[in-house]
Formats: sequence, structure tokens, C-alpha cells
Amino acid sequence: MPRIVTKVQDFLRLETAAGLILMVVAAMALIANNSAMSAAYSSFLNMPVEVKFGGFEIAKPLLLWINDGLMAIFFFLVGLEIKSEVLEGELSSFDKAALPLFAAIGGILFPALIFVGINLGSPVNLDGWAIPAATDIAFALGVLALAGPRVPVSLKVLLLAVAIIDDLAAIVIIALFYTDNLSLTALSWGLVGVAGLIALNRMRVMKITPYAIIGLFVWACVLKSGVHATLAGVIAAFAIPLNHTDPERSSPLHKAEHNLHIWVAYLILPLFAFANAGVSLQGISLSDVIAPLPLGIALGLFVGKQLGVFSMAALAIKLGWARLPEGANLLHLYGVACLTGVGFTMSLFIGTLAFDTEAMLNSVRLGVLMGSLASGLAGFAVIKYACRTESLKRPAIHRDMVEA
Repeated sequence: MPRIVTKVQDFLRLETAAGLILMVVAAMALIANNSAMSAAYSSFLNMPVEVKFGGFEIAKPLLLWINDGLMAIFFFLVGLEIKSEVLEGELSSFDKAALPLFAAIGGILFPALIFVGINLGSPVNLDGWAIPAATDIAFALGVLALAGPRVPVSLKVLLLAVAIIDDLAAIVIIALFYTDNLSLTALSWGLVGVAGLIALNRMRVMKITPYAIIGLFVWACVLKSGVHATLAGVIAAFAIPLNHTDPERSSPLHKAEHNLHIWVAYLILPLFAFANAGVSLQGISLSDVIAPLPLGIALGLFVGKQLGVFSMAALAIKLGWARLPEGANLLHLYGVACLTGVGFTMSLFIGTLAFDTEAMLNSVRLGVLMGSLASGLAGFAVIKYACRTESLKRPAIHRDMVEA
């Protein structure tokens, strides 16, 4: 079996398991913040953590160390995956990338337009336009796994490719729209670190440690500069060599990707979810649910994602620029479009960048959970039905062999 195929299958298995864990952790966060444990939950997230080195100091509550520090590692992994897919994977040529590219463009534009349309009368909310444009690949693949073994592998690969393009768009959006109060001094030092990463790459340094040390320096500088610190993870990832100078040894990029993936999937993302998914349901009424901010997020994820992804993907297929995934039909494609509305961790993360008051963040959490839950249930139902009807079309003997 080709290495790329094995790599994708291993990735899908890990992401699927991680998605199921995220569902459990999200439920734990909801319970913790809406029970007798609420005070302990809040104290845990607001625990002060300080790092000092001479005159240099970073002092933040634990919640921000998770969101600015641990999520930089997550974005480092995202950067590795993007580089790998663009250079040798599902995004390495137009014929491979056309369907997920068109789908992702629709999945970014339509949710943003729906959100803005609902929140035009509330200008203070408009900074959250990018929240419903995100897709949580682990959560979505976890839901897809629940649909059973009849789901074509090609659908999982499509969902993965769409989410990776979504992640790339999120990186650009964060850099352009969620950066303020720039410190040119800190940014200049950060650029010196970036030059060091490029130099390591050009000198074909194959050890990960030098990249990690300079990457940590870049992260600290970017954090102090006003640019969101998670972007340092992406920059460092792009510098990691894809090919080893010794053909007999594994690629530094693939090695780093493999070693980090389990930590991100089973520790960093669940910890982020636990810290950010704890919606306070105390005193919430119908008027709170249908307020512009949570409603715009929920409908952006549930309606905007499926409408944008499906219509743009169908357009690419109609124009002959792309083909349906192998073994799939339009109903399968629509089910995947629904699943891209599972924003969860990525939507919550962008929400933390857009707003900083607890009331607005609670509205963000409410909208993300409503939209993600509705999208997950809809995607599961559609794909389950599509797989069932496709199975019934096959000859009885073949169907019996598959079910056996």
C-alpha cells in the first residue's frame, strides 16, 4: 500500500477517535460550568501562570496559556499538514484540489454572509463574522465514523481536504483581521527568528530541535507584538523540511507530524475544548438563543456551511472541473456539506479572538454548540440514509458480502 494512502488512513483513524473524545469533553465542560463545580471550573481557568526570564515576562491566566500557547502547537501541526498536502497530497494538483477548494470557498463565504446579514443591526457583533466559517475536522470525522463502515473512504478524504483549506483560510483571516496594537520592536525580533528558520531550511538542517528552539523564540516575539501568537506555529511548520537528505530516513516533517498528532488529538484539543466549551446555561431564555450573535453563528454553521459547500462543489462538478468522490453520490456530498458545519474548536477559537467579554463569549459558545450539534445530527442522518439507499441498489449477494 502506498505510504501516502497509509498516512491518510492512519490520520483518519486518529482524528475520528479524537472527535469522539471531544464530544465527551464538551459535555464535561457543560456539566462543570452548570453544576456545583462551576466555581472550581472558573478558578481553574483563571489560575495565574507566569514565566520570567530576566526582564522578559509573560503573565497570563491558564485559559490564555491554553489558547495562545498550546493552540500554537496545534497550529504548528496544521501548518505541517497544509505543507504536506500542498506538496504531495490531496491539494498537490488542481484536479485533486478542485472539489475541496470550491467547497471550502463556499463554506467560508456563505456562513459569513449569513452571519453579517443577521447582525447588521448589531455592529458590535460584526467582528465575529469568521466564527461560522470554520470546520472542526476531528469532531466532523467523529460524527462520520458513527455512520458506520459503509461510508466511502473518499468522503473522509474530501472532508479532510475541505477542513485543511478551511484551516489555511483561518490562518489568513487571523493574520489580517484579528491583529491589533502592533509592537514593531517585538515584530522585528520575530522576523529575525523567521530568518533563522529559513536559514535552517536552506542549510538542510534535519534535526527538529533547532527549529523548535527558534520557533519558541518567534512565538514569544509574536505574542508580544500584538499579532496572534498561534501564527508563529504555522510559520515554524512551513520551515520544516519535507524531504530528508538521506533517502533511507523518514522526512523531518512527517516525523514531527506523526509525533505531535497524538498529543494534539488527545491532549491539546480536548483541553482547549474543556476550557472553552463550558456554556453557562443559567438564566438563558428563548430571547437569548435567538439574539443576533448566537443565532448568526448557529445559522451560519448549519445553513451557510451546507448551502455554500454543496452548491459550490456541485457547480465545480457541473462545470467539469471536479468529480464526485469515488463510490459517492450527490446525497453523500450533501451529507459532507452538513458535517462541515461542525465548527466547534476552530469556531470557539476564533470567537476568543473576536470578543473578550464573558457575556459575548458565552453567546459565542451557545451559537457554536447549537450550530455544530444541528450540523452533526443532520450530516449523520443524511450520510446514514445515503449509505443505506446505495447499499439497497447493489445486488443482494454483493450486499450480503459487504454486511458480513
